[in-house]
Amino acid sequence: MKSAVETLNPTRVRLTVEVPFEELKDSLDAAYKKINQQVTVKGFRKGKIPARVIDQRFGRGAVLEEAVNDALPKFYTDAVNEAELSVLGQPEVDITELKDGETLNFTAEVDIRPSIEIPDFSGIEVEVDAVEVTDEDVDKAVEELRERFASTAPVERAAEEGDVVTIDLQAKVDGEVLEDGVADGVSYTIGSGELLEGIDDAVKGLEAGGEATFASELKGGSAAGKEAEVTVKVTQVAKRELPELDDEFAQLASEFDTIEELRADSRKRLENMKQYDQATQAQERVLEKLLDLVEVPVPEKLLEDEINTRKHNLEHHQLGQMGLDLAKYLEIQGKSEEEFDAETKEAAVKGIKTQFVLDELVKQEKLNVNQEELTEHLMRRAASSGMSPDQFAQAVVEGGQVPLLVGEVARGKALAVVVEKATVKDTNGEVIDLDDEEDEDTAEASAEETPAESAEEKTEG
Repeated sequence: MKSAVETLNPTRVRLTVEVPFEELKDSLDAAYKKINQQVTVKGFRKGKIPARVIDQRFGRGAVLEEAVNDALPKFYTDAVNEAELSVLGQPEVDITELKDGETLNFTAEVDIRPSIEIPDFSGIEVEVDAVEVTDEDVDKAVEELRERFASTAPVERAAEEGDVVTIDLQAKVDGEVLEDGVADGVSYTIGSGELLEGIDDAVKGLEAGGEATFASELKGGSAAGKEAEVTVKVTQVAKRELPELDDEFAQLASEFDTIEELRADSRKRLENMKQYDQATQAQERVLEKLLDLVEVPVPEKLLEDEINTRKHNLEHHQLGQMGLDLAKYLEIQGKSEEEFDAETKEAAVKGIKTQFVLDELVKQEKLNVNQEELTEHLMRRAASSGMSPDQFAQAVVEGGQVPLLVGEVARGKALAVVVEKATVKDTNGEVIDLDDEEDEDTAEASAEETPAESAEEKTEG
């Protein structure tokens, strides 16, 4: 077999392959054997029909077609390996010549990973938010904890903002009560915004036994998105009572003995959260600066597939779970379809470029992933997916996704290398020394399966 490579553009090549006919022998034998099992010829036992009889009865062309279809993937893969190409997706194959007994010639056009030059990135500088926890921040955190330990006590008065009311609901559309539009004994905190729009105004001022009707667009159920006439009846009004912020509360709500110890712990937790946010911000901003330094051509077909995948996932998974379609989502977001398409394309381009650049850095820095790093990453991914580590690991192995997880960890390590060499300052002008392990954790947390990786999984051979 002989092959040659023609570069069509930085992300696409054409392979020209010439195969001597004798190299088709194994595939021809397999074709005759397959046809033998599928056809019946009077006078011959099934599976024992001579090749010449198959040629006479069914045509040599049918045999050649079967043999070529069987052989093409192998010859294509051999040509790709010989040229040391990193291909993306399926090739477009065209048989240019097939002479029985002489030769098989074909071409294959396919997208490839572009060649990328990573420049010196040690001069990257970024600014991130300073880690500052104010007394007001601590007050808010403690107050939120206090809210969780609030109790309620029934009162005989009209409902007010912040009260907890027990209500019965009935929704009508076009004068008909919906089958799924009746709910009794619902507990609702006035002002929480957790139920229907307009319900706060309807129930405020009502005492137990009071009733009101209001119009609202239904958020879910069989008539989601439709305007409904909703009748609400208050069966109980209860006042929320918050515990005193004292040492007794600290002992109730935490492992601490005093309210001051509780406040100190809240401050430390807030500092840790802001430090993590700061590290994540540094990762994102360093990555943006790195991408600005590198010229990365993006394969058109890969970009098209990635855009379609993002749209499909949004429409059929995320929005579907919320009972929304794309039109309603865009209306809520205040975006036109053109703006949505532009944002989706921009995000897809960034995702593809990010993977190409970080994968090149993995090779350049000779980064490897050990079992411990892979296990830690798997545990984090399992936690974020809501699955147990064992369930997640089983799903990964059965789906053949282990190489994808290895790639995520490796890219996290590559980005951590760049962040380590970059200068990161906060808004106060202080240089931030980000911990290496934290760098890798935050990078891996954002390293999802990337478009080019998906394309390679689908590549023949």
